[in-house]
Amino acid sequence: MQELNETTEAFNFVGNRLCLDFTNTLHDRGTETERDHFSTYASLARWSEGAKILSAEEVQALLEEAKRHPEEAALVFRNATILREAIYRIFAALVREDSPEVADVQMLNTAYAQAMGRACVVQQGDTFTWDWQGKETALDRMLWDIVRSAAELLVSQDLSLIRECAAEDCSWLFLDSSKNHSRRWCEMKGCGNRAKVGRHYEKTQRKQI
Repeated sequence: MQELNETTEAFNFVGNRLCLDFTNTLHDRGTETERDHFSTYASLARWSEGAKILSAEEVQALLEEAKRHPEEAALVFRNATILREAIYRIFAALVREDSPEVADVQMLNTAYAQAMGRACVVQQGDTFTWDWQGKETALDRMLWDIVRSAAELLVSQDLSLIRECAAEDCSWLFLDSSKNHSRRWCEMKGCGNRAKVGRHYEKTQRKQI
């Protein structure tokens, strides 16, 4: 397990929805350069802080809890990566106008039911808000927000705005919030710029023939 003061690789949150950013933690999915942003439970917890699921104090508390229960933390980490791929397959299928696998939807539903069993309403001054019961020591705490994000996106009108990066070596998903809904790349300065450079190179080569 990572030391408590160890940091993880910076992550670009470009998915516009928590669940999509979660699927994007596997880089270059299905290619020879595939690379997982997560390596341990600690890296999952640190990412959750960047995703604004957890505060720095909550991350620290969960890392301490993980040190006390390493086997449980390892199981949560394994289940998180399995759930991530199920969520990815669901949305990737919809982007391609296919039907998601029943097993993947069932896995999400099971995780969602477990998460919502922890949901509660708490009062904050004159208003009320959603919160989670037992979140202080629940090692899978970050997954509750992720599965709720996925479920809410599936039943929302934004479902048709989900895109997959047009780069051949990128499988990142994002919600297209551009004015004309014409966004093609997960990141213009990354995949978009590489595609632009590639087109320029091909054009230059054709002129030389």
